[in-house]
Formats: sequence, structure tokens, C-alpha cells
Amino acid sequence: MEKHEHTDENNLKTLAQDARALIAATAEVAGDKVAQARRRLTAALDDGKEMFGRVRGGVADQAKAADEVIRDNPYRAIFISFGVGALVGYLAVRSCQRED
Repeated sequence: MEKHEHTDENNLKTLAQDARALIAATAEVAGDKVAQARRRLTAALDDGKEMFGRVRGGVADQAKAADEVIRDNPYRAIFISFGVGALVGYLAVRSCQRED
């Protein structure tokens, strides 16, 4: 899971770097449309960076809250996990029997 998070973060950083390189490469190009596109791209990059930070913080908060609940109620968490697993297993077996 952590490897997947780092890959996504690296992909986002690469996208941002490429976008900034595009902005720098078009700095000498004149024209209203190019200037507007550059402004919109810059604003989108800034908004994306802000949103990524908020989402990342929210996910961390939710993970901490889930960890606290599990630590406070370990047996309940085990039984719920067992029940969900049993239900998924039952549905999978039932689905396989229908196909036969």
C-alpha cells in the first residue's frame, strides 16, 4: 500500500514538473490564447497542490482514527473482520455454484 502511495505521489510530482516545464518553454510565445492557457495551467497546478495536501492530511487523520478504534476494541474488530470475510466467502461460493 505504501509503495502504491509513493508511486502516485511520484506520478503527480512528475506531472507537475512537466507542466511547469511547459509553462517555462512557452514563456517566449506571444499571444493571448497561450498566455491564458499558461495562467489556467498555473492556477490548476496551485489548486492541485493544495487539494493534494488536504486529501493527504484527511487520509492520515482517518487512518489514525481507524487505528484508535481498532486498538480500543480489538475483539470487535476481529469479529467484524471475520463476519465480513465469511459473508464474502459465502457469496463467492454461491456465485461459483451458480456458474456450474
